[in-house]
Amino acid sequence: MRKQAGIDRRAYLKGLGVTLGLPLLDSQGWADTVTTKPPVRLGFMFMPHGVIMDQFWPASAESFLTSPPPALQSLRPVLDQCLMMKGVSGVPIAPFNGAPHALELSTWLTATLPAAENRHEINIAISADQIAANHMGAFTALPSLELATMPQTWKENQEGLNEGYYSHCSFRSPTQALPAEVNPRNVLNRLFNKQEQGGGAGSTLGALDRSLLDIVLGGARDLRRTLPTSDQRKLDEYLDSVRSVERRIAAIEYRQKEAALEKAGVRPSKRHASDSAPIEIRIPEGEKRSEYMQVMCDLNVLAFQTDTTRVSTYIGSTPNGASYPELGFNDQHHSNTHHNHDPIKVGKIARITEFNIAQFAYMVKKMAGLREAGGTLLDNCIMMWGSGLEDGNIHTRENLPFVIAGKGGGSIKTGRFLADEKGNQGDLLTTLLACAGIPIDRPVGIATKQFEAMKA
Repeated sequence: MRKQAGIDRRAYLKGLGVTLGLPLLDSQGWADTVTTKPPVRLGFMFMPHGVIMDQFWPASAESFLTSPPPALQSLRPVLDQCLMMKGVSGVPIAPFNGAPHALELSTWLTATLPAAENRHEINIAISADQIAANHMGAFTALPSLELATMPQTWKENQEGLNEGYYSHCSFRSPTQALPAEVNPRNVLNRLFNKQEQGGGAGSTLGALDRSLLDIVLGGARDLRRTLPTSDQRKLDEYLDSVRSVERRIAAIEYRQKEAALEKAGVRPSKRHASDSAPIEIRIPEGEKRSEYMQVMCDLNVLAFQTDTTRVSTYIGSTPNGASYPELGFNDQHHSNTHHNHDPIKVGKIARITEFNIAQFAYMVKKMAGLREAGGTLLDNCIMMWGSGLEDGNIHTRENLPFVIAGKGGGSIKTGRFLADEKGNQGDLLTTLLACAGIPIDRPVGIATKQFEAMKA
């Protein structure tokens, strides 16, 4: 039998400065691996302030799949591909007891407290995603992808800690926090390897030139004619997803431009094609947060599908400043977490949790619908949604809420709720890295073991 050539991991469709990575096709394998087994991708999605516990945790291991709690309803179609585990504690925060919000995000992927002797500077630990990126990043165009819904600019000074601890979860080294991208257009340009022209740090990338994308897609059509039918369908689905993301980002930008012109007193009917776009793109007041989050989730899926990166983080919101007007109320997430059992505030927190998990569900369900190497993209991912607090009302960290989706290439046994495990956040991160195939020479943060019960 003739041996089939593997696809080069850097195979791209190219055209005039735009590069487009291809998904794994059935007729080709991964050239940088011994077998044709796809690589494992590792992703983390964060929500602050904890959950309403009796609406998040399943009633029992037996009811997990058949009668999930309200917070998990959006995940119901893929719960058989999810794993939950209760009993994972966060990092004890003494001597920073007055800084629960500065530490809920910064300790989430480090499982480590900041250095107390120079707390005004970033000095914590390399985060789990960057441990993975150091290993996986050699095989991809981007070592890792850091995304966020909100700018990382919150100003507060709990316990004298550096402000960067409030809004960063990724640390390339103990002293270097990685910024996250909040502009979906910039993310798309990074994935397409389209470089910014002229302009410094304050300039804004323009819309991706549709004619360049047409050239790239034209090359895809030429490739299509050489592929078997199964791969033609896969390539078509992939290119449709590229077009879909492009159209949705363009629609958001168009609405922002119209709003900016109206605010400046220019009626949309008087707008001309030559008018300049706004110099800054930000999440507009009153827009649907879900639109932004789903575009970012799509970009994450696209990056994993094309093997542009194998590691991602997405900060759905930071520990302060987030509101959810599309849920029917404008008061901030944080203010409602101190509910003192007020049923109205409890209801709002429950809805915010359901909303954030629904965005995670949107992403993993899309991954579950994409074929890859005889399975699905989700089969070859480990996606974790979670929070850095258990209960925002009293700042407890004994049972951190999280959901794992994906089988990690067969390393994780899903479809289960492990109701009585005992361990800490470092143990969880160490286990996830091991399941992703990352060599572990020392535990992550406060870890002392791995959770063998998670593994297949």
